[in-house]
Amino acid sequence: MTVYLDHAATTPLRPEARAAWLAATEITGNASSVHGSGQEARRVLEDARERIAAALDCDPIEVVLTSGGTEAVNLALKGLWWSRGAGTAAVVLPDGEHHATWDAVRWLESAQSAVIRPVPLDAFGAIGSASFAAALPGAALATALVANNEVGTVNDAAALAAAAAEAGVPLHLDAVGAAGHLDVAFGRWRGPGAAPHGLVALSVSGHKVGATVGTGALVVSRHARLTALVHGGGQQRGLRSGTQDVAGAAAFAAALEASVTERAAEAERLVALRRRLIDGIRRAVPEAELLGDPDRRLPGNAHVHFPGAAGETLLFLLDQRGISVSTGSACQAGVTEPSHVVLALGRDERAARSVLRLTLGRTSSAADVDALVAALPDAYARAVASGARSAARS
Repeated sequence: MTVYLDHAATTPLRPEARAAWLAATEITGNASSVHGSGQEARRVLEDARERIAAALDCDPIEVVLTSGGTEAVNLALKGLWWSRGAGTAAVVLPDGEHHATWDAVRWLESAQSAVIRPVPLDAFGAIGSASFAAALPGAALATALVANNEVGTVNDAAALAAAAAEAGVPLHLDAVGAAGHLDVAFGRWRGPGAAPHGLVALSVSGHKVGATVGTGALVVSRHARLTALVHGGGQQRGLRSGTQDVAGAAAFAAALEASVTERAAEAERLVALRRRLIDGIRRAVPEAELLGDPDRRLPGNAHVHFPGAAGETLLFLLDQRGISVSTGSACQAGVTEPSHVVLALGRDERAARSVLRLTLGRTSSAADVDALVAALPDAYARAVASGARSAARS
């Protein structure tokens, strides 16, 4: 039996997305061509764009299709930076952001002379609205997670967007981990008005909601000032040139639409399943501690500190039992380092190396949860012993 508890890294392909992808691949035509075959592809592409826009509360023209969340984040941050106002050099960067954001802003710092204005997280991993607002005046741009991808804490996106609008600063929101699980509403968060500041960009990814890998989008306000990273054809308002992936767009639209339709019922189911998981972990390993906000968090997220046990060791021991979990963001897979998110909570490096991220999804069941709970006591005891032996040798 294989137990998959890493849905935040990627989640199984939805049947609706598979069917949409297969149907679209039967069309031979470039969506930029003017002949009949090209226009047939164009109709499928624009239908997908309209459905994605409806799911994210934006206009279809504002949906810029990308190869995934990382490209969308880079387009937003670098595009806003290169279109910034004269005399502005600061980037507002909350602690604990996803590495796609963190690394992109650090590159702007090293290669483009950006000045980073950090914003601390509270003990639960939330971005304080007051601290965020205080960092905004005079900044070139700001960015923030809708929900933390590791500890699962949900931020007040509307308040962050309102603060950016009041300060006259363009804001990018990373909704990669939130889309399909929360009500992601670009238009409502942005509010009325035609200004090039406030919430102007929002990134999402296809494979997080059950679409194919290599799909995603950046929602870009029609009023935003954004410089393209890729040139050569002028597709998608000139913001992302190149032949568009019609089949990928169709799959993404189908998956996102399905996730929005079932969101309320699925969130209720996952919250109950998460409660079962957390209660089971506490019985199996009384020392374990849930990190992140106990209530205001993504429905399927349980981020747990296991004192004295290296998260990497726990991961491998559980994997030997056929149970897939994570120590943090999958984008950092293979890199043994303490979680920067846990450090941002005010925990020490030892704690930041002793965590597991357990994430539930559409295919998760009570049997999956019970299998993890049954395997934990032995895995934890062995991981603690392994750590003690390593410490003795050093």
